[in-house]
Amino acid sequence: MADSTGDSVRSWRPGLAGVAEVLHARFVEHAYPLHTHDTWTLLLVEDGAVHYDLDRRGHDTSTLVTLLPPHVPHDGRAATTTGFRKKVLYLEEDALPAGFAGRAVDDPELPDPRFATAVRALHARLGGHPEPLDVESRAAVLLDALGGHLARTRVRPVRDVPLARRLRALLDGHVVEGVSLADAATALGVSGAHLVRTFTREVGMPPHAYLTGRRVDLARRLLLSGHRPAEAAVLAGFHDQPHLNRHFRRVLGTTPGRFTA
Repeated sequence: MADSTGDSVRSWRPGLAGVAEVLHARFVEHAYPLHTHDTWTLLLVEDGAVHYDLDRRGHDTSTLVTLLPPHVPHDGRAATTTGFRKKVLYLEEDALPAGFAGRAVDDPELPDPRFATAVRALHARLGGHPEPLDVESRAAVLLDALGGHLARTRVRPVRDVPLARRLRALLDGHVVEGVSLADAATALGVSGAHLVRTFTREVGMPPHAYLTGRRVDLARRLLLSGHRPAEAAVLAGFHDQPHLNRHFRRVLGTTPGRFTA
């Protein structure tokens, strides 16, 4: 559904193994802030061009398929004044080996045109009334091809020192109720200031921004499962629906009510 800016977002759960969410969107003005997902993001830009930063390195993509790994901060905005139209498959974290994340950071673009053809064909079938065996087969072949591509890409570990990784695990385990900086510092045996500095340096965003992004991700899943926005807000750890609306629109460029319309 389009809003007054001409931006539009449609998202749904496809009921397909390995795929957590399908999203089709057009954006002219919206710019994604720095955020993370607990899924792989398989992005196809159909029109226009996108500039994004991934792990502090800038990239531009237009007709290429792009694969962004879980838990690595990235943003995104139109690279031209005419905006862009995109289709995204959010792949479950275990759909690809965790060890491939660093390879995707180093080489997120997939220049082989066969990837674009396969992704476009899968989206076309998911948008209608798919024949299960057809979409399951296409998804399986696509995931296998992605794994093969990453297996041939050189390895670079994702930056994630032990302290930052431990705080990330703590935040991931308390998405809804949250955790205070004092409690986190006590649990990890360091000062709060050192914890914030280390997490921000290694992950690329401060702890509170990471936690808010995780709550937005949880809210979108609740919405896709049929919860009303007011319910999703509370269940995802926001104070109320206006609190969710503010962060949801900032991250996703649309309101919770329009997200699944």
